Amino acid sequence: MERLWTPAWIVRHVAMVVLVAGCLGMGWWQVTRAAGGNAISFGYAIEWPVFAGFVIFVWWREVRQALRAADPAPPAGPAPSVTAGAEPVTATPAVRRPVRVVRAPAVPADGADDAELAAYNRYLSWLNANPGARPGDYPG
Repeated sequence: MERLWTPAWIVRHVAMVVLVAGCLGMGWWQVTRAAGGNAISFGYAIEWPVFAGFVIFVWWREVRQALRAADPAPPAGPAPSVTAGAEPVTATPAVRRPVRVVRAPAVPADGADDAELAAYNRYLSWLNANPGARPGDYPG
């Protein structure tokens, strides 16, 4: 727990308390305005406590993440084999990383260009060479 009492964490704790108190105070202010006849303040009276709840949620998530990050990591090696009855079971890692696959662009099997693609590229080249022309002016 000492890791949550560093100067940076003390600032975070104080900021959380100030923000929550401020949001709840603003919510109470909107409740008093709504009671005075300002109809739109009813929406704000609900919105400010939601903001306070969001601040608490983010703070709690950061605290849990900091506590988890400080826990010692398991050794990086092959997963140990656990025997359940007569057949071995391999333990799976808790976090699975995505596998990156490098994909090469598809090339036609016979090596020939696609005729439709070549015609479209000629059309784009013509449009680029004739900037004032409309697509309907294309001669091909």
